[in-house]
Amino acid sequence: MKYNRSILMWVLFAINIDNLNAQTYDPTKVNKKAKGYFTQAMQRFDEGNIILATGLLQQAIEHDKNYAEAYLALGSIYNRLKNYKNSAANFEKAFAIDSAFGFDYRSQYATQLAGMGAFEKALDIVNDILAKKPPKQSAALSALQKKQQSYQFAVDYAKTHPIANYVFAPKNLGININSSALEYLPSLSVDGNELIFTRRSESHDEDFYVSKKINGEWSPAQPAEGNINTPQNEAALTLSADGQWMVYSASGRKDSYGNYDLYMAQKTPEGWVDTYHFGLGINSDQWESQPSLSPDRKDLYFASRRPGGYGGIDIYVCHLQPNGYYSQPENLGPNINTPGDDQCPFIHADNQTLYFTSNGLPGYGDDDLFVVRKLPNGEWGKAENLGYPINTIEKEGTMCIATDGKTAYFASDRTDSKGGLDIYTFELREDVRPIKTLWVKGKITDAKTNLPVKSTVELTNIANKQVISNIQTDEDGSYFMTLPVGKDYAFNVNSKGYLFYSDNFLMAGHSPDSTYQKNIALQPVKNNASIVLKNIFFEVNKYELKSESQTELDRLVQLLNENPALKIEISGYTDNVGKPSDNLLLSNNRAKAVVNYLISKKIVATRLVAKGYGEANPIGDNKTEEGRATNRRTEMKIISQ
Repeated sequence: MKYNRSILMWVLFAINIDNLNAQTYDPTKVNKKAKGYFTQAMQRFDEGNIILATGLLQQAIEHDKNYAEAYLALGSIYNRLKNYKNSAANFEKAFAIDSAFGFDYRSQYATQLAGMGAFEKALDIVNDILAKKPPKQSAALSALQKKQQSYQFAVDYAKTHPIANYVFAPKNLGININSSALEYLPSLSVDGNELIFTRRSESHDEDFYVSKKINGEWSPAQPAEGNINTPQNEAALTLSADGQWMVYSASGRKDSYGNYDLYMAQKTPEGWVDTYHFGLGINSDQWESQPSLSPDRKDLYFASRRPGGYGGIDIYVCHLQPNGYYSQPENLGPNINTPGDDQCPFIHADNQTLYFTSNGLPGYGDDDLFVVRKLPNGEWGKAENLGYPINTIEKEGTMCIATDGKTAYFASDRTDSKGGLDIYTFELREDVRPIKTLWVKGKITDAKTNLPVKSTVELTNIANKQVISNIQTDEDGSYFMTLPVGKDYAFNVNSKGYLFYSDNFLMAGHSPDSTYQKNIALQPVKNNASIVLKNIFFEVNKYELKSESQTELDRLVQLLNENPALKIEISGYTDNVGKPSDNLLLSNNRAKAVVNYLISKKIVATRLVAKGYGEANPIGDNKTEEGRATNRRTEMKIISQ
């Protein structure tokens, strides 16, 4: 590769000759042999031989320890190599000889300090340059002012985000994943045991490779099975939560509308089979790539260069419609998109936390990683920079995060890479983590026939009534739903002609590590069919309905409205603690409270019966707290239809 000498600059001519008399360093007194090595070094650099140029400059310094130009040249070379430490060290040696002589290199020196995280010192230097000798060219002045803004941001961020105990230590995933080719754009299965990523060969062909974790170790990556890899380019993918679907981008295909388009593939016994090309609307004659599918498959995020956005690349979202197709793209708006490039979206399995890169939001100088969280009203909040050292003065790329909320994967060309971009893993700082997420899976069947029932499965935050996930089962009744920990959730299954199924996951007070298997048999709407309403809540020894009960109660209202001839009994039960008479009264009052709510929602009173059974008909062991909690319940039974 041939380097342009003007980029490095001949240091001998970079100094303003008119100012030499005002300086203590005199370049005309440099040792002649040292000058000869310096001249050779510049020639080798101009030929593209950086290693030899560096060696010659070091020989020049051996012959003259006060050769300021040689130190400045070495600082510039190491700057190009992004070797911040050696670059800064050589600039400092030159400045120590004569601080005024190398003044024009102080901007480069500030960059090296910022690259090492010394933003406060770098900012002081840039401020000093702007005060004493600002660049005369507008482009150079603008670049220096941008540095000033970035370094000021870094200093301010450090003051408001103390990270004293955080250690950023990316670990290369090793030779089973990485190679002499480029590896990037990783995507991880929900269970964390399958990694799919893009590998670009020397011929620039992009294909998908797969590695599986076996006994805690990644297996040697193999090309993805099936017909998904082609002689054209396939890059940037997202897996559905159940691992059965993939949305990805591809270029150069006959049905392509533009540079890269979005496609869908399905996992089969033969591997990944291409099934669908998203049509015009989602795809355009511009660049569409970097898809990210929400865990409930309701939302498809992607990046596009299409016109009509906020400028550059923007992030869009499409919503799954009842007909099974995705809606037209919606721009995510000014909280996320800017006049710059905003891209690489990754929606975490918690369905609440979105990560992306931007060079338009305040940051460290290039593409930075940001996190934005979904508010209770479904809108996105304010984007937050992930901060140094995750973000640096260089360009950061896409990142994916495991369901544990802390293990992140990203691509980087660090010094220990196997060749260019490699995939690394690191632990995410606690304050920018998503919610740790488990999952629940199973099958929905008919309680009488045991045949699969196509159903809607919904997860709702009990506290704020926000729907976290809403999915449809597959044709065989299977479902897979992610389950963020740390909150209490109502879990409901609905299918027309059946009583809804009610359960909950109360995880606000603890953080379980296990996932859940829940096979559910739905009761057909028939006389004497009954269900336990597990999300009806009361205070201890009281019968006023807690606000957290509303989601379940409204579901009961919906069932009665869909079946206008239905008559039901609401039954209240207690454990055996206390007097039986008191328990009977309490259970009766609780049943009445539910009936009164239904009446308030325009359900005719003659369709409703409230009855308390006290401590009768226990379904759990009253000798244990868990059993007593099971016995304290509200049931609904069909009287007639």
